[in-house]
Amino acid sequence: MATASKRRPSKSTKPRYIGKPAGLIQERVQQAGPTHFGIISVDCAKRRSKWMLCDFYGKVLIEPTNVEHTAGELKLMTSQLKTACQEMGITDAIAAVEMTGVYHRPVQAALRKAGFDTRTVHPFASKHYRKPLHPDIKTDDNDLEAIFHAAINGYGLAILPVDETYKSLQALVRHRRNLVKQRARLQVQVRVLMHQTMPGFADLFDDNKLFNKSVAIPIAKKFSSATAVKQAGVDRMASYLKKQKTRFQTRTLERIANRAMRMVFQLVGGRQAWRGKGVDREYLLVKLREFHRLHHTPIEQVVADMNEAFHWLPQSTHTSEAKPLEELVRKKKRGVTQIGELLIPLLIRLGVTDLEAVESETSEARGPA
Repeated sequence: MATASKRRPSKSTKPRYIGKPAGLIQERVQQAGPTHFGIISVDCAKRRSKWMLCDFYGKVLIEPTNVEHTAGELKLMTSQLKTACQEMGITDAIAAVEMTGVYHRPVQAALRKAGFDTRTVHPFASKHYRKPLHPDIKTDDNDLEAIFHAAINGYGLAILPVDETYKSLQALVRHRRNLVKQRARLQVQVRVLMHQTMPGFADLFDDNKLFNKSVAIPIAKKFSSATAVKQAGVDRMASYLKKQKTRFQTRTLERIANRAMRMVFQLVGGRQAWRGKGVDREYLLVKLREFHRLHHTPIEQVVADMNEAFHWLPQSTHTSEAKPLEELVRKKKRGVTQIGELLIPLLIRLGVTDLEAVESETSEARGPA
């Protein structure tokens, strides 16, 4: 029984050329002729570019010329190219523009609008052809020669047409990527501001629950400081969330309330008592004085602590806060006032920090002569 043999596919008779498929120009050069085929080389920069015109053999038809990235300069460049091609018999040409970030886009668009077959040359290709010609010298003119050699060897790549559906999808993907970046940046800024007013509040919630279906943002917007959260308590926070129709758990509000009790300590202990926005500075000073009174702290230690509190006031707020703090020291209360509350502001105003110096200057301390 005879077996059927598979026929091998015959090799293609189409000639094969060295180079990138999108950069082949050999057939076009054969049709127009090497002396009538032009290569426009463009080395791009941020504000200006440099270009020159040669034929396929490398004969320079227009010497390297600078062009500013303005509408008038680019239009003048394309007009010079068209005129030169007509006068010198260039019937076909390509424009090889070296990719430089996004700086090559204006020149590329201008050449394409003028009707030239505009192609891009990767910097790796131009660098490869520049090294044998000028190993240690990198100038714009040398780069133009390297771009020319890359183009004639099939590395000036044509930009293939893109389907409109792909363009729309690409625009949507890029827009979504930008939105994600902006969202992440905004969340970081919110966390920083939240830490200034309510240190440690954001740490009560997981990263994926702070901004998504959480009571954190409604509570922070309504009660914008540790003092406000402490004064509100669990009941007022629960009542507010019920009015806003926000689901919550009582244990979560209890955690927030307990955390608020430690926020003031963090502000003082971290020497940031004046940096938090919405912090009641007068309340903190009164509490500090009350603490020393209840614990019978020596007067020199009380004065030192109060001076230290003034010392840690940010320099950026010295002008705006000096007057309110001075008025706070001079503030008088109605009714009976304890001698300790009068003595502390008096010593601060006098700038006295050493109690022994005061005792040594008094007549009672000297004793009878």
